[in-house]
Amino acid sequence: MTSRETVPAGAPRAATAALFLLATAGLVASVVTASLFGSADIRPLDVVSTILRHIGLGALAPTPPLPGLLDALIWESRFPRVLLAAAVGMGLAVSGAVLQAVTRNALADPYLLGVSSGASTGAVTVLLLGIGGSISLSTGAFVGGLVSFGLLLLLLGGGRVASPSRVVLTGVLVSQFFAAVTSVILMVSGDANSTRGFTYWLLGTLGGARWEGVTVTVLIILAGVVAVQFFAPALDAFTFGWDSAAALGIDVTAARIWLMVLTSVMTAAAVAASGAIGFIGLLIPHAVRILASPTHRSLLPLSAIVGAIFLIWVDVFARTAFSPHELPAGVITALLGAPAFALVLKRLES
Repeated sequence: MTSRETVPAGAPRAATAALFLLATAGLVASVVTASLFGSADIRPLDVVSTILRHIGLGALAPTPPLPGLLDALIWESRFPRVLLAAAVGMGLAVSGAVLQAVTRNALADPYLLGVSSGASTGAVTVLLLGIGGSISLSTGAFVGGLVSFGLLLLLLGGGRVASPSRVVLTGVLVSQFFAAVTSVILMVSGDANSTRGFTYWLLGTLGGARWEGVTVTVLIILAGVVAVQFFAPALDAFTFGWDSAAALGIDVTAARIWLMVLTSVMTAAAVAASGAIGFIGLLIPHAVRILASPTHRSLLPLSAIVGAIFLIWVDVFARTAFSPHELPAGVITALLGAPAFALVLKRLES
């Protein structure tokens, strides 16, 4: 009996497909269930019906319309927040998976390239230097993130670098530079109240979710997740080294630049919408590698879905565990992520 007969070739693919379907169902269930949490008691079918009516599928709604106040509570408050949590978790998880392959560094995360520090500088500039009337805080953060990435590319000679370690070290340099700029602005222009508000935003919160900002964030991150999927073969090749990838016919420089651009844009959008929420981009890709095939064609979409589910429930815990007080989501991910990542590392070493 041949090895092909012993282990059918389609078995791993079927198992991955089943896991993908299970994760997708879990994401849909999480979106609906997370929308139930709050002061008003609303049934799951009412949540589904409200969402269906607002997206033009009212004929499929299983229950009659809710009163206007409850309808607005779901559609204008709870659902945008859950959707933002899903998008941010998705973008951070995929960005982490990509950067771990590009840099061949298991500890790489979405903030490796200094985008988070640049976004913080942009946000604090808008908040404390009196230009908030012309642009929003999230816009300032997004622009700051892109500026920091532009500086990174400039220092890397337009992306033409010789080693992954150079990318990592340059990212650390850019991150520290913008962190220092942020500190200077806070010391020179900040007062106690504004500094406290900025610190709370920096820790990561999804409480400011509104449809206008959520829509833009979701579109940017979904476009980035789809675009990154086309580079799955290059990412698989990168795991063997840039030279090996070039030998396999990969245009290493072009792929590397595009991947860094895509991850930076997704990270900037996520940080602009929610502040800096750590550990998702570091933890989720490693956890998914344990459960599924390590090839990026499977890893990227599964990381996106698992990251979305994870942050949805982190946000539910953050806003309900100590109600009426709300914890920053970044604090919860750090408290949960540190021990969880230790378990993942132990599992990987065994």
